Amino acid sequence: MGAAATLRDELDAATAALEAAGVPQARVDAEWLLAGLMGLGRARLRMDLGREVPAALAQRLADAVTRRARREPLQRILGWEEFRGLRLRLTDAVLVPRPETESLVEWAFELLPPPSHRQLLAIDLGTGSGCIACALAAERPDLDVLALDVCPVAAAVARENARALGLAPRIRVAVTDLLHGVGHLGADLIVSNPPYLPTGLVPELLPEVQSHEPSLALDGGVDGLALIRRIAVQARRVLRPSGVLVFETAGDVQASTAATLLRAEDFAAVQVRDDLAGITRFVAGRA
Repeated sequence: MGAAATLRDELDAATAALEAAGVPQARVDAEWLLAGLMGLGRARLRMDLGREVPAALAQRLADAVTRRARREPLQRILGWEEFRGLRLRLTDAVLVPRPETESLVEWAFELLPPPSHRQLLAIDLGTGSGCIACALAAERPDLDVLALDVCPVAAAVARENARALGLAPRIRVAVTDLLHGVGHLGADLIVSNPPYLPTGLVPELLPEVQSHEPSLALDGGVDGLALIRRIAVQARRVLRPSGVLVFETAGDVQASTAATLLRAEDFAAVQVRDDLAGITRFVAGRA
């Protein structure tokens, strides 16, 4: 009988399989899959590559590699993603949080009033996994968050993440179509990462996105602005005077157009901001 396979052997085989399938960063993904199955970090995994691999673990890794080779997102296979230091559970009903959306949250914090004796209110439109709502509540204890989503299954994921992170007392999750039915709350902040991709672009996306992300969270209509137009019209009714609306766009021309939409709805101090890649992606305005 030959020597038992080691973690290094399994990692090498997984990398080769992912490379053959055309998966970018195959070695990194293979490490994440194996480390995730073992409940380790990648650095700890690299310290134990000489260990023998139990047959059950080898089979679980093979199954995970098969899924990734079919271009299922790594985060879906692992079942989680980190967002501003928070680990969020994911299902196929919610969008995988992106790093650029962390920059959206950072700008939202800058636009909020500084902490005071008053409890502030933020609304997260299209909350999905609840990543934005949870980040807001985790980093600002003086902030209550109303997290809204049109999809009941997505709302359930957000609710579970808030509960798992100990944030449920300050995050209320509700099912509604944008701000439909929401009264005059006097919110200090509305933040959103809405669907903003033009319908015609969706079939051209990478397989990880096109086949495995919910179309409801991607498709923004013919020009990608269908939801953003509705948000611009509805937001001022819910914001307090000087309250802020800030949201993500597809970038560049769409961001400029979205800024024009806000000005047309009498928002003041309308600004745009670049993401970390230098793309003008975020738009904000004050009621």
